[in-house]
Amino acid sequence: MKREARLRHRTLPLAYLLLLLAGPPRDVSCGTTFLVRSARNLSNLGDSPQMSQRGHLGRITLLLAGLLAALFCIPGSTFAAQNRTPMFRAVALGEREGIHRPFVEAAKTWLARFSRENNFAVDYIEDTAKIDDKFLSKYALFIQLDYPPYNWTPTAQAAFIKYIEHGKGGWIGFHHATLLGEFDGFPIWPWFQRFMGGIRFKEYIATFVTGRVTVEDKTHPVMAGVPSSFIIENEEWYTYDVSPRANVHVLASVDENSYTPPTDKKMGDHPVIWTNEHIKARNVYIFMGHRPEHFHNPQFTRIFSNAILWAAGR
Repeated sequence: MKREARLRHRTLPLAYLLLLLAGPPRDVSCGTTFLVRSARNLSNLGDSPQMSQRGHLGRITLLLAGLLAALFCIPGSTFAAQNRTPMFRAVALGEREGIHRPFVEAAKTWLARFSRENNFAVDYIEDTAKIDDKFLSKYALFIQLDYPPYNWTPTAQAAFIKYIEHGKGGWIGFHHATLLGEFDGFPIWPWFQRFMGGIRFKEYIATFVTGRVTVEDKTHPVMAGVPSSFIIENEEWYTYDVSPRANVHVLASVDENSYTPPTDKKMGDHPVIWTNEHIKARNVYIFMGHRPEHFHNPQFTRIFSNAILWAAGR
């Protein structure tokens, strides 16, 4: 019995070490069956005083085997994640401060999880100082997280135009990307205005209203799995001088009659998700993007996830 006790004292710390190495399981589909069977076998061995040394050794062996199964069979473990090479890299341009910063921070949190699950990497910048041809050549996708279409360096503008027009990568823009006009002492960027369908920002609903978005092209990959209509809560819907519809392919629009509470700030035909098919790069603009709470809306995150994989050519 003394030898048996010494054996258990030496072996059980090893079991605890294996548990620590395994970390919290993300998907136990592989090791679960073995662990359950091990537990059943352990109980079948019994706890009677007459249990032999062989029985004790059997319990320890089953425990270690089960832990090893959990450690090496769990898909997506830390070891596998560290050894994977990202399928592609994306760069996200987000505002450094201001009212849209909470949305940018929420996007970072969501992107960290989604990129890990889908094996791609995201780098972040807060201005356009680094953007040139060489910088953009590293990225399959450019995400414009609420960064406006002004206050770009001339070099960044030229490199971005080439990146989009030559189809060197994809683009996803949110919300503030259509703040087209004369703002903060900067003139309107004519190329970006054409890119967004020839629109000019007119006004916005400063009091925020809830609206129903209607999907217009259910066959487009960006709208895959999205219901025919869904609710976006408390958004400051922009209005433009004209609808972009004549120059872009509209994927979804907001029903202005659904606004709650009602408002007279309407533009009639009101697209909110669209792609410019006259441009070589895969691109999609998603108006919704003021509030971090959108990342709790499954339809919003579905559209974002679809857009990433589609625009990156995956």
